[in-house]
Amino acid sequence: MSSTSSDVEAEPAPSAPAPPRALPNGLAAFLVFLSSGAVLVLETVSLRLVGPYVGVTLQVTSSVIGMALGAIAYGAWMGGWLADRRDPRTLLAPALVLAGIATAVTLPVVRYAGEALRGGAASGVLLLTALAVLVPAALLAGVTPLVVKLQLADLRRTGQVVGRLSGIGTLGGITATLVTGFVLVAALSSTVIVLGLAAVLGVTGLALGAYLRRRAGTGLPAPTRVKATLAVLGLAAAGLSAVAPNPCDVETAYHCAKVETDSQWTQGRVLYLNSAEHSYVDLADPTHLKYAYTQWIGLVADLAAPAGRRLDALHLGGGGFTMPRYLAATRPGTDNLVFEIDGGLVDLDRRELGVRTGPQLQARVGDARVLLGAERTDSRDFIVGDAFGHLVVPWHLATREMAAEVRRVLRPGGIYVQNVIDVPPGRFIRAELATVRAEFRHVALIAPPWGIEGRSGANFLIVASDAPLPLAGALSRLGMLPEPASLLSGDELTGYVGDALVLTDDYAPVDQLLATA
Repeated sequence: MSSTSSDVEAEPAPSAPAPPRALPNGLAAFLVFLSSGAVLVLETVSLRLVGPYVGVTLQVTSSVIGMALGAIAYGAWMGGWLADRRDPRTLLAPALVLAGIATAVTLPVVRYAGEALRGGAASGVLLLTALAVLVPAALLAGVTPLVVKLQLADLRRTGQVVGRLSGIGTLGGITATLVTGFVLVAALSSTVIVLGLAAVLGVTGLALGAYLRRRAGTGLPAPTRVKATLAVLGLAAAGLSAVAPNPCDVETAYHCAKVETDSQWTQGRVLYLNSAEHSYVDLADPTHLKYAYTQWIGLVADLAAPAGRRLDALHLGGGGFTMPRYLAATRPGTDNLVFEIDGGLVDLDRRELGVRTGPQLQARVGDARVLLGAERTDSRDFIVGDAFGHLVVPWHLATREMAAEVRRVLRPGGIYVQNVIDVPPGRFIRAELATVRAEFRHVALIAPPWGIEGRSGANFLIVASDAPLPLAGALSRLGMLPEPASLLSGDELTGYVGDALVLTDDYAPVDQLLATA
């Protein structure tokens, strides 16, 4: 007997799986804010980590920013790809914990690799900045698309959710940049900042995993085994950080600084800034000038006025305070005013290099260009330009507008000397000479023959004044110095400068001019 349609019951259609429960809005906002901010903290501190090995130049800064942006792009793409293939709730906690471990590992990796990659070669700069930024930043950048996926339970609110979380991430980056630059770097060492950030990320990841397991039965897979593995990795990273070589005795807001005793003279002290030999100070004899360029400055200072006459001197850049001490010893009563941007360096000089500030040796902390603008016209007899960011004169101290300010502050007949470091083919020193000549009527150059001939890098000393320079006396005394030095002026200097670019506030490609051809 045939059955009727009423005898057969239709099977119900399988129901679609319920979408994963969205994270609470507050938790989602916190995770995006934290991960985005952590990337910017890491980016800012990475510049300080690599600086002692490859310098702090425009190329290094650009490399750190570029690597961070590349990590953000790749991490966001990978996070979105994974979010479409796995439950994001199983990925969020591991991503944060792994980012914390990768952040902690950054310290020993950079410090060991930095010893092998010292110098300014482009390949070394790119590799070291990649080691500092890429992995932890990529892991952190993957958090936002995972959170977004969990929040998109209602497609009618897609634009609102994505826009809100994107804005929160941007605010996290802005907040982290400002707090790191204005507060953290001034208060804590890079080691503390990096390890503190790693701890925050790791603890947040573990807490998030526990929360998600309680809430929905998901989170870190195989919790006991994974926790043990991550704990071992974290301890290993902390241990490596503790034994990694640290190039700094003191980390100031601007420099990785170290003072060492001269192996050949117990009273000699060498100041290193970002691992570059910066200043030599003889604690027993302030007239002892070890470096050739300081001898040239001392020579010009000796000829600036009759022997023993006091001067009103201004120093743009303090370093180890070698030249202020020399002028105070050779010209008693000289008023030395030092503009030094790094207050931490001034404190180090007081502790380690015997600097004693007072009425006739004042240290004013701040940017030399800004402070110079507040100086009275025709108020100084002798101005020394010896400010560097690593081995580079900061661009805003190398322009025609800066030279005009120096000329304004100098008294008639006063002398300006500027220390410059350049490497073959010598494009920067030529440009700087052209720039100073655009403001001063009388300009000369003192440098070693091999530097002028472009055979190797060297220090160059520009000497400028609106009055004729004491070149005859300078030339005779240069011949008595232990290291050979040449003096160029007049037509000879004009031929050396050629058609070099005059640097201005609008266009001063200092880092590019310093790059080797």
